[in-house]
Amino acid sequence: MNPPAAPAPAEATRTALILGTAQTLAWAVSYYLPAVVAPVVVEESGGDRTLVYGAFSLALLISGLCAPRVGAAIAQRGGRPVLLASALVLACGLALLGLLPGLWGWALGWMVLGLGMALGLYEAAFATLGVLYGRAARRPITTVTLLAGFASTLGWPMSAALVPWLGWRGTCLAYAALVLFVVLPLYLLVPRAAAPAEAAPGAAAEPGDPPPPAAWVRRSFLLLAVFFTLRAVISATLSVHIIAVLGGLGLSAAAAVGAAALQGPSQVGGRLLEFTLGRAAHPLTAARLGGALLPAGALLLVLAGPAAAVPFVVLYGASNGILTISRGAVPLALFGPKGYPVLMGRLALPILLAQAGAPTVTAPLVAALPAVAVLGLGGLLALLALACLLPLRPAPS
Repeated sequence: MNPPAAPAPAEATRTALILGTAQTLAWAVSYYLPAVVAPVVVEESGGDRTLVYGAFSLALLISGLCAPRVGAAIAQRGGRPVLLASALVLACGLALLGLLPGLWGWALGWMVLGLGMALGLYEAAFATLGVLYGRAARRPITTVTLLAGFASTLGWPMSAALVPWLGWRGTCLAYAALVLFVVLPLYLLVPRAAAPAEAAPGAAAEPGDPPPPAAWVRRSFLLLAVFFTLRAVISATLSVHIIAVLGGLGLSAAAAVGAAALQGPSQVGGRLLEFTLGRAAHPLTAARLGGALLPAGALLLVLAGPAAAVPFVVLYGASNGILTISRGAVPLALFGPKGYPVLMGRLALPILLAQAGAPTVTAPLVAALPAVAVLGLGGLLALLALACLLPLRPAPS
């Protein structure tokens, strides 16, 4: 099988803009839905808060378990049919949320949404670009993450506006229609893959090239998986607890919310940095920079105290923004385009499992320790993760 031909810049940019727009909407109506809708569900149903939010964790668990099979499907069929299936499954899950009664209906809807997220969020989009454009997919991946970085900026206000008007069930049904009539047609515009990448991860980049040593492939993949999984533990924990932790530093409620709100713009700023200044650097170099920003922010906070809360959030957000791109770009640079969808599916499994379990597992620790100790431990964990990147090198020739 021949590798993907060098893409025309205009075509690659067009595909990235299509995927970026679709990803923004898909993230807004799935991953970012519970932040606004779940509290209303708890209030209206009188259900247990843990069960309501646990349904979302179950969705992430299902997404992680399905990710390797999704990667294999993209390798066999190309990304377009898988993304189309994701839109249909997401719409079905949202419709179930809107139509089925009780907490069992809520849980069933999220189980379906978990499959839809596995089929259609970042890993699937990155794998699609890898199949289409090979090693030239780095810049389209960055473009997709730049656009989708505004998913929460769009999703939370949109949900907050629709829920008082339509109710949470009507909002879910409206989102199902949005996926069917906007996201699905966008995915129909994604080019078909002429030659899906079927080789195993670490296969030769060109026909006739010797494959990299199997031991190098296993070691490099393990280091990457540990790095991104540890970072997922930190980001999943802080996504739930960051406002409380910042308040524990001594900030007022308004100041804690204001500081936490800087995370989103900082993520986009990190991605812009990678898109502009980082484009000439090797993806590993950019990932190491992104990995170093969080430990630096935690050290600053430990040394300076609450006065460094805003710089910490800015550095943390920029770190997350760069590493979102690195999740797609580093495996592509190290292992090449052949087998890339399969590898992305395998890499997504521990990451999504960590995202599903970390907020619950770390909650007692966050409650028991002083806020500065929590953030200091987060910095140490991020430093340990960074240590996994340092030994990584391109494949030996």
